[in-house]
Amino acid sequence: MADTPLSDRRILIMATDGFEQSELEVPLKRLTAAGAEVDVASIGTEDITGWDEDDWGVDVAVDLKISEALVDNYDALVLPGGQINPDLLRVDPDAIALIKGFAAAGKPVAAICHAPWLLVEAGLASGRNMTSYKSIRTDVANAGAKVVDEAVVVDGNIVTSRCPDDLPAFCDAIIDAVAEVGAPA
Repeated sequence: MADTPLSDRRILIMATDGFEQSELEVPLKRLTAAGAEVDVASIGTEDITGWDEDDWGVDVAVDLKISEALVDNYDALVLPGGQINPDLLRVDPDAIALIKGFAAAGKPVAAICHAPWLLVEAGLASGRNMTSYKSIRTDVANAGAKVVDEAVVVDGNIVTSRCPDDLPAFCDAIIDAVAEVGAPA
């Protein structure tokens, strides 16, 4: 059991086209290796395409639509960044409702790079310690967060991180947060 701290846990990754390739793939691999079942939700059911440094990356299969995802079926929500992905998702009412639902249930919500834009849109930044990619830190601060420049920041059930270089710390924080929540009913 020590090798799989997330056995019997389910985690949802929410993304759409333009997600930062590593910010979806690395957590997916790390969380799966830790024993979690991980689903990918998107606006539609077609494969989504990542952004890999300076060009389009590879496709990732989508398991379900965001509008069909139920908070009760998952133990945590992971939000990859990239410039395109969170900008498209923050205007999708189902995406914002799902983020709010996870937060209201006290379940971990983890956002990296530009994905804290989604936390801002969901009204979750005010009064929290958070980090993000440097180009959106003013947005996060203007939403009422205290912005810190650290690899990962955990404030209650909200986990934020800066960039792909911080993925090891980000994934460790997600695993710790989900393991602390306790086994699902």
